[in-house]
Amino acid sequence: MTDQDSAPPIPALPLRALDTTAERPWPVRLLASKIADYVAKMAPVWVEGQIVQLSRRPGAGMAFLTLRDTDADMSLPVTVYSRVLEAVAVPLAEGAHVVVHAKPTFWTKRGSLQLQADAVRAVGVGELLARIEHLKRVLAAEGLFDAARKVPLPFLPGVVGLVCGRGSKAEHDVVVNAQARWPQVRFEIREVAVQGVSAVAQVSAAIAELDADPRVGVIVVARGGGAVEDLLPFSNETLVRAAAACRTPLVSAIGHETDTPLLDLVADYRASTPTDAAERIVPDVTQERVRITQARTRIRTAIGHLLAREQAGLASARSRPVLAVPQSMVAARASDVLARRESGRRALEDWLARAAGHTDQLAAQLRALSPAATLDRGYAVVQRADGAVVRAADDVAPGEALRIRVARGELAATAAP
Repeated sequence: MTDQDSAPPIPALPLRALDTTAERPWPVRLLASKIADYVAKMAPVWVEGQIVQLSRRPGAGMAFLTLRDTDADMSLPVTVYSRVLEAVAVPLAEGAHVVVHAKPTFWTKRGSLQLQADAVRAVGVGELLARIEHLKRVLAAEGLFDAARKVPLPFLPGVVGLVCGRGSKAEHDVVVNAQARWPQVRFEIREVAVQGVSAVAQVSAAIAELDADPRVGVIVVARGGGAVEDLLPFSNETLVRAAAACRTPLVSAIGHETDTPLLDLVADYRASTPTDAAERIVPDVTQERVRITQARTRIRTAIGHLLAREQAGLASARSRPVLAVPQSMVAARASDVLARRESGRRALEDWLARAAGHTDQLAAQLRALSPAATLDRGYAVVQRADGAVVRAADDVAPGEALRIRVARGELAATAAP
């Protein structure tokens, strides 16, 4: 018996990944081959992206490029035959938008996934503009461009947030012109990529960072002019939505006056140029001083006119007779009082005279009807001792004591038997 016959048998490898253990693992070659088999079953697919790296190898007849997503930080390597690239009508370069028909492949030696392309199509400017127009209609339907969403810009922001390219002329135009208008203006600058595959992510992040800073009163996104392809990031949906979510007033100053990326439509203010943005975000200190001087002059003039009117009114009031000779009003009223007092006196005297005459008349009537007047004419009243008046002789008994009242006094008498 040989040594091989005496060696223990090698255990069989698990058929499924779920069956592997620490004691029974898969070797790398087996896992790599299974991944390759799985990827090989995938169907070819059309993929859109932007070329960020392009390397041609004429001797090998191959080209290698990296295809990156235009909205997210994701990319895939692509290999393509040189003849496929040469068949593209428009010469391709880094930054170009393309649609690639490729099949996923897995390289077992390197453990890497890549796409093997057999067709490449350049996305033309017309198609890109058509996509932007479609996105414009979608965002407009959502109300992202409505005027009601626009926020007024502050008169004088404490800090201006500026998003621009590194060392760009747009940055120079905004900063220099703003400081020329208001020398004390302060900037919080974020220098980012304003074109290419990194522009969307970097500009969106800069806007969010400045929006979170409570010192920043307004944010300016500025970029100089360029080709349509260079300005595409500012019509990207991710960037436009990031700008729409910004709570700080946002100024878009992209390209020239004729350029209108979607960022212009969602911004609170659209500046035709970076210089126009600088003139909008801060006031002109010289003009403001002139306006203050003019306002002070107008106020001084208005106060002078008001004082003049009041002085004239006071002089007119003082010139009136009632104020020039105050006793004249009393004197005029004094004669009225005397006349009314005399009229009242005469009326009272007349009334008293009439009342006195009426009293005398009543007194005469009373005297005429009074018993005393009858007694004055010689008559007498005979009364019995109890005061009863004797009206007939039969009312008195003989010898009864009687009282006889005359006009002046009374007499005692006795009735005759």
